[in-house]
Amino acid sequence: MRALSIASTGMLAQQTNVEVIANNLANMNTTGYKAQRAAFQDLLYQNVQQAGAQSSDTGTLLSSGVQLGAGVRTAAVYRMVKAGDMKSTTNPYDMAVNGAGYFRIQMPDGTDSYTRDGNFSLSSSGQLVTQEGYTVQPGIAVPTNAIALTVNSQGLVQATLPGQVALQTVGQLELTRFPNEGGLRALGDNLLAETPASGSPQAGVPGSTGYGTIQQYFLETSNVDAVSEITALISAQRAYEMNSKVISTAD
Repeated sequence: MRALSIASTGMLAQQTNVEVIANNLANMNTTGYKAQRAAFQDLLYQNVQQAGAQSSDTGTLLSSGVQLGAGVRTAAVYRMVKAGDMKSTTNPYDMAVNGAGYFRIQMPDGTDSYTRDGNFSLSSSGQLVTQEGYTVQPGIAVPTNAIALTVNSQGLVQATLPGQVALQTVGQLELTRFPNEGGLRALGDNLLAETPASGSPQAGVPGSTGYGTIQQYFLETSNVDAVSEITALISAQRAYEMNSKVISTAD
């Protein structure tokens, strides 16, 4: 009775599907969040009759064989890297990437992570940091007596100081790209890490060929589409119910 085990794999697959959708809906308002999708593959087949096998002494061949499937499995949960909308803010340390690229963040252990969440602030020493206090690379130190901070589309950071007309340059932001953004590993806290699947990071100046620009006073919203997620949730629920019905029928 293969139907029992086949339907159980279908229920497990749809359970994973619902969990992925639930995580997307939970992060609808997470800055820079990228929606995920579960991908599935059919399992190995049992060949009862091989297509093309000889069916008689006269040389006739089977036009189609008999293959019995074993169910389904979760092949991957991939990240959709489509950009979210731009949301205007009043915080001069809020920055969004309009186009390709990630901000590079230095972790406490000295390694690098990457994010699209530009919700930054200043540390007690004037360093540009994330909400967790991690330094935004390559390290931007804003003078403590700065009146205002300006970041142009090319990532040049300039401060307005008391008694000075000219702006003082305090740093240059960089963006990082990857050959395969979907291969990045999520760390939580809106941070991603390099993996062998993502390829090596490629740093560049915002606005140069292949890199996005910096938009100060903006944040990138989540790219989760509520209508698509609800539709996918209903579809997953119905698939789960049908697999459950197969188990009841087989029983």
